[in-house]
Amino acid sequence: MPDSGNLKAVDASQRPDSQSQVRVYAMPPGENAGPVEIVQGFLEALTSDDPQFAMARKYLTKDASKGWNPDVQTTVLDSGPTPGTGSVGDGDTGRTFPLTGRKVATVDDEHAYQLDDEAYNQSVHLTQQDGPNGKEWRIDRVPQGVVLGQSDFQRIYWSVNKYYFATRSSGATGGGQEGLVADPVYIRQRIDPVTESVKALLDGPTTWLKQVVGTRFPTGTRLKAGTKTLAPDDQGKLTVPLNAKADQIGQERCTEMAAQLLFTLQDLASSGVEEVELQRRNGSQLCVLSKERAESVASRRIAEHPDFQYLIDDKRQLVRMPAGARGKADPQPVPGKLGSGEQPLRSAAVSRDEERAAGVSLDGRSLYMGSLVSEGALGKPEVRSKAKSEQDGLSTPSWDGRGDLWVADRDPKRPRLLWLEQGAGEPLPVKIANLDGRIEAVRVSADGVRVALLVKKDGRTSLRIGRVERTGAKGEQPQISVDGLRQAAPQMEEVTAMSWAGGSRLVVVGRESGGVQQLRYVQCDGSMPAGATLPGLTGVKEIAASEDEQQPLVAHSDDGIVRLPTGAQWQTVVEQGSAPVYPG
Repeated sequence: MPDSGNLKAVDASQRPDSQSQVRVYAMPPGENAGPVEIVQGFLEALTSDDPQFAMARKYLTKDASKGWNPDVQTTVLDSGPTPGTGSVGDGDTGRTFPLTGRKVATVDDEHAYQLDDEAYNQSVHLTQQDGPNGKEWRIDRVPQGVVLGQSDFQRIYWSVNKYYFATRSSGATGGGQEGLVADPVYIRQRIDPVTESVKALLDGPTTWLKQVVGTRFPTGTRLKAGTKTLAPDDQGKLTVPLNAKADQIGQERCTEMAAQLLFTLQDLASSGVEEVELQRRNGSQLCVLSKERAESVASRRIAEHPDFQYLIDDKRQLVRMPAGARGKADPQPVPGKLGSGEQPLRSAAVSRDEERAAGVSLDGRSLYMGSLVSEGALGKPEVRSKAKSEQDGLSTPSWDGRGDLWVADRDPKRPRLLWLEQGAGEPLPVKIANLDGRIEAVRVSADGVRVALLVKKDGRTSLRIGRVERTGAKGEQPQISVDGLRQAAPQMEEVTAMSWAGGSRLVVVGRESGGVQQLRYVQCDGSMPAGATLPGLTGVKEIAASEDEQQPLVAHSDDGIVRLPTGAQWQTVVEQGSAPVYPG
């Protein structure tokens, strides 16, 4: 522990400095080590920062080391594997040690994190072999992959977003491809993260996401044979030599490939990559792209630097206040009818260009569309619910980055998720595969590819993430469906509010079994990074975040409308109000 040195302020949104974190160095087997020491030493070696697990292999026989592939899968247990008592089988001169625990998740060979709460039951077998000092115990049968506890996993592995292009269906307007979509994966953060991130990107999107995204790298593109490591030069330029699969691509496609690389490496704050050069197999240049130009080549669909934060005031009208402001605020009614109080509102959603808003009536049965740039009439409701209770009816709407609007009708007799193309026209019901429960809230990611749902069943509300798929004939209105529903925030027994807070991250409000209300960040793959808990707040009813991670969180709590600026504590900005939202 350090006992001297200056104090240093840390930005709450920063990643911990990887150089200041604890490092674990594996130790080789001790001389005359017994079976128990060998098993424990091997398990400890799996938690080290050893690049190729060279020290862990010293605990294995030569044949076992050749057959063991640590990259097949990483199994994450809640508190690490527990070795049992060694046993001897009939006619066996070795020892078998069971390894048990409770799974939290697995990380597969695609680096994708998948929740798993099953029991872990494996074993290792030891035998005696000739060594330099006589007989020595070594492991000759070992489970494939790596197994370790959750705390070690959070120390060793780092969540990184790979970026791929969202593919439009033939039935969508415009054709072609859209902006970039974040595909979160986990890599070992100290074992050449730049090279590992590039390799993971070239491997293509994860299985869960690949139905709705695509890469601009030609099939089979890999790093040039013999390339061991990648690192930027003193000017922040990263040179990436590719194999022959990329030799014949054109300039436009090449710059799109480079944009995927640049955005992927942005999560590696220590990488220092400012520019990417792609090279052919013979070393000639394919293209060069700087970080400044990357946004013009392929945008990540986020509401960049929104002008305002929005809420419903005590007069039940839509008001706004400057985004990012500190201290007390004086929200002003938005331009147009939704800010006039003519139609009392319970919630609203603002389009990402901040030119339109969708408002839900106070009784929850009608959804109105209004302009934020003109004084046009409000018109008839775009959506009506037949719910009898005001506690049911329409949820808070959500806009995706394509300009389409989503809203859930919570009518117990006819619950449904509705989609309105460009926020107008006939609302279309969205088919949801394997939905078990009623949708209470909906938030669509900026890229329009993923949707977060709060689903209620048997009095319990949980968070689900689904994949948005669009199908249909060219020129016709697409059919919208949600597939691949998976759980997020499984540690929370009850989730009461959520909002997207980045390309693959959400902020959620809920509580664990027997616990108190918490605010936490979670990844859309269900993982919960270390240090994801936010400062406490009393009685949070609603939460709003921007995909622009520099913007403060906004919440409706017992203290009114409050904001959490970066590196500060919660601050009350409006004493009376509800339903805070950012554009989206």
